Amino acid sequence: MQPPTTTTISFPGPGGVELAGRLHAPAAPPRGVALFAHCFSCGKDIRAAVRVSQALVERGFAVLRFDFMGLGESAGDFADGTFTSNVDEVLSAAAWLRQQGLPPTLLIGHSLGGAAVLAAAARIEECRAVATIGAPAEPLHVRHLIDKVAPALERDGEAEISLGGRPFRIRREFLTDLATHTNRDRIAKLGKALLVLHAPSDAVVGIDNAQTIYVAARHPKSFVSLDDADHMLSRKRDAQYAADVIAAWASRYLPDADSPPGAEPLAVDHGSVVVRGGATGFRQHIQAGKHMLSADEPVDVGGTDTGPSPYQLLLSSLGACTSMTLRLYADRKGWPLAGVDVHLDHEKRSEDGQKVDVIARELTLHGPLADEQRARLLEIAQRCPVHRTLHGTVRIEDNLT
Repeated sequence: MQPPTTTTISFPGPGGVELAGRLHAPAAPPRGVALFAHCFSCGKDIRAAVRVSQALVERGFAVLRFDFMGLGESAGDFADGTFTSNVDEVLSAAAWLRQQGLPPTLLIGHSLGGAAVLAAAARIEECRAVATIGAPAEPLHVRHLIDKVAPALERDGEAEISLGGRPFRIRREFLTDLATHTNRDRIAKLGKALLVLHAPSDAVVGIDNAQTIYVAARHPKSFVSLDDADHMLSRKRDAQYAADVIAAWASRYLPDADSPPGAEPLAVDHGSVVVRGGATGFRQHIQAGKHMLSADEPVDVGGTDTGPSPYQLLLSSLGACTSMTLRLYADRKGWPLAGVDVHLDHEKRSEDGQKVDVIARELTLHGPLADEQRARLLEIAQRCPVHRTLHGTVRIEDNLT
């Protein structure tokens, strides 16, 4: 099984501004797809976002975290941003995931990112659950961060503020836009399962915000205290705990863990295979009997590398069949075969003016086998069913339904 992957991606945001993100994918087809929105002026690479994302991947989720406009690796000017543009950027990220065949089933928002996902959730049809971490009940809560420069904003139209020791320029439109947003009604009409995580001692966004969100929401809703965690979840164990809680809670509201996101399992005969591709991209969901697999292409050829390539799957089939055949033969003979490693590579070569597919298969046989036994097992490897199929006459009969 391939290890989890992290891919750097980009997608167009509102007005065509290029936004940057990281897509984390688990080794197996994901049980759900999460979209993570970071806090005001932070970025996708803050420790809380990275740790929560990695912990969710360990529990079988794919996660996209991205930078809002003018932050991190995203293009644009932070001063041009508003809460409305933040919400639109969440929607753009969801649209990109949808195009990859990974519609977001779970939205996670940290601090002001929590307010943004609450505002965006109703417009993301595939979303089934929303989790907020230290989120304000209303976007206007962040006004206290800029009260000192409010007179300059009114007078000059823009001003510089310091957040986390870094300077940022904001414009009067930012404050004006904040005043137009009221999340309480949106929360009441959310229509999604809601999890509110908040620390009682949060010094940036008070615990009363969590109470307001929870009271405004309709069931199903849950509240989990983060105890003595700080607002940024700067301790690894706090971020890990938040991720564990989100993963366990969300599982109740997501499709069957063995189903590809955005699609219900098909009724597939034991020996049959169904492959599903999305509207764009190369990612494929494979249902082999009751088993779920995935396929993709590497990033350098336009894929997202969330699964093995078609040729890697072909080599896997030959390798698995080879190992199974040797195990069956050795067991029948009573030979001390302790294990088999099959290493395979594929390449296209030009021989006598023709293109030839060449599969290199290297066997490592473990156990105290005699030389004669090893030689015989090499012969048997060439008789495995898949090997014979590849060397035989294969006819593919196509039908259109």
